[in-house]
Amino acid sequence: MTDSPIKVWLEKDGCLLRLRLARPKANIVDAAMIAALQGALAEHLPDPHLRAVLLDSEGPHFSFGASVEEHLPESCAAMLQQLHALILQILECPVPFMVAVKGQCLGGGLEVAAAGHLIFAAPVTSLGQPEIKLAVFAPAASCLLPERIGQAHAEDLLFSGRSIGAEEAHRIGLVDVLAEDPEQAALAYFDEHYAGRSASSLRFAVRAARTGVNEHLRAKLAEVERLYLEELMATHDAVEGLTAFIGKRPAVWEDR
Repeated sequence: MTDSPIKVWLEKDGCLLRLRLARPKANIVDAAMIAALQGALAEHLPDPHLRAVLLDSEGPHFSFGASVEEHLPESCAAMLQQLHALILQILECPVPFMVAVKGQCLGGGLEVAAAGHLIFAAPVTSLGQPEIKLAVFAPAASCLLPERIGQAHAEDLLFSGRSIGAEEAHRIGLVDVLAEDPEQAALAYFDEHYAGRSASSLRFAVRAARTGVNEHLRAKLAEVERLYLEELMATHDAVEGLTAFIGKRPAVWEDR
């Protein structure tokens, strides 16, 4: 096992940055994994020859989500701020950011994926934001999903907490490409569409496409983070849902 929660390397003559979640089977998006992703992006994104990023995972699942323990009141502020900083770093990635997912892609794992530009998914992938089942909500997904799949589809997933299969995710626009091997599909996409392009002009294209969008998402994310930390986490049920999950017991709601 590697000491790092992720693996990082360059391929395609240094034009493709590869990032791989490397804590199977759950690939929990905890503080260590977030910091490692932030560090890798900060190190490699300034390279003027870079044309794209591909994030994938080891093991049968992309990610079960963020650490529930880090969502508890004493640590949730630091955790959310760090996760949201990573989300913004991906949103503002200057080159196309591809994500290849398989198995479970849930919670904070789906938030990280949804911040990217293109999602490639295996047909057996299950995607969802189950946070409401623990009496909390998904702050980043509350901002990202309406932009990606429209308000109605986003509210369906956010309010129900249900998971959907890759085919439904593809139908509503959450997944861009269905492939038995999403990693290879993403690599083929890179070869066909990015490898022969000007790295400089690709960066301008990404900036142009995201003009206005990232500013809007940054402002909304700040407000939703405030709502989560100052209001939601002051309620009985939010703390009860998290502690019940950690304690492996049924939650007792008081509707307050």
